[in-house]
Amino acid sequence: MFSYYGELSAEVYDFTKPVGHSINGDIEYYRERLHTCSGRILEAGIGTGRMLIPLLEAGMKVDGIDYSAEMLAVCRTRMAERNLHAELYEGNLQQFSLPHNYEAIIMPAGTFLLIEKREESIHALKCIYKHLVPGGRFIVDIFLPDYSGIDFSIGNVHTTTHVLPYGDLITMEQKVVEVDFLHQHQVSYLKYEKWREGKLIQTELQRFALRWYGVEELKLLLESVGFNDIVCSADYEFGAKPARETQMFTFEARK
Repeated sequence: MFSYYGELSAEVYDFTKPVGHSINGDIEYYRERLHTCSGRILEAGIGTGRMLIPLLEAGMKVDGIDYSAEMLAVCRTRMAERNLHAELYEGNLQQFSLPHNYEAIIMPAGTFLLIEKREESIHALKCIYKHLVPGGRFIVDIFLPDYSGIDFSIGNVHTTTHVLPYGDLITMEQKVVEVDFLHQHQVSYLKYEKWREGKLIQTELQRFALRWYGVEELKLLLESVGFNDIVCSADYEFGAKPARETQMFTFEARK
């Protein structure tokens, strides 16, 4: 019934978050934090290459993994357009096994929050820890519900319209169907509709879940897996302490 980051979702993502599109300075931040890496880097949840490709262009050795074949296909196209190459893997973040270990693994832009179940989040952290070299770094962004500014009241509907360069139009309707602040998760249904010359030609329905973590909570989770030397920074300023619930929080931890 539901897709998971299917063809229309990938097309909208690529259009609204194109390669090199920095979200509040995150690409610049990650490029600075990673510039000393001489070994391999893994981006977990690469989407269509918004972050991965600028890191490749900066001369870094970056691999990528994503659950969505459609997202990966777009990313490969965007790399080919720039004569770039990276090893890309299709798989879920809860139980992946790759042939390399990494000097750094990154999860920008709240990707970690897309792992719906808490126990699966812990499995993902263990996989990430296993794939790091000794002393390797894990860098991950999280945010709280107030960060997006979207009304998370049950039944609230938010609609956006995207006119694509070749003339087609995609509408995306997001309807909140479940909110549980006690257990820190929210579920929306995303309905994509693609139109051409006034005719509906393609539809896609996605179940979109987010699970939130408090700052101290995630630190404890990272420590429970074995990470140490944990630094939490706010709004892409390394070492800046969190001060407001509307900020983006970036954790950097070592194996």
